[in-house]
Amino acid sequence: MQNTSPFVAMQGVERQLKELLRNVDMDLLTLDEKKVLGGIKRLAADARLDIRDYELSETRDEQLKCARAAKRRLAKLHAAILAANMAFGAADIAQLSAQLEHIAARLK
Repeated sequence: MQNTSPFVAMQGVERQLKELLRNVDMDLLTLDEKKVLGGIKRLAADARLDIRDYELSETRDEQLKCARAAKRRLAKLHAAILAANMAFGAADIAQLSAQLEHIAARLK
């Protein structure tokens, strides 16, 4: 992940989240828990698109604007992952958190 672009790294995180969510039995969750997990999928996709926009920016001002939007979205995704402790183990949460922080740090 060190030598990949933020977009490729985010694709990996999104893929990892989808795999983890695929293993969750949604029938055992409350409505609120289902909403949190659905929000994670949406936030991950939106963060990936924000990062894509950052990488495709043509001007520095546009790049800075996209970086701020992507960092906000990554922070929301991180908070949602922390709130979804019913679906993720502590190791998964720690790994995903570190990956999201690494991606956010690369958005300059």
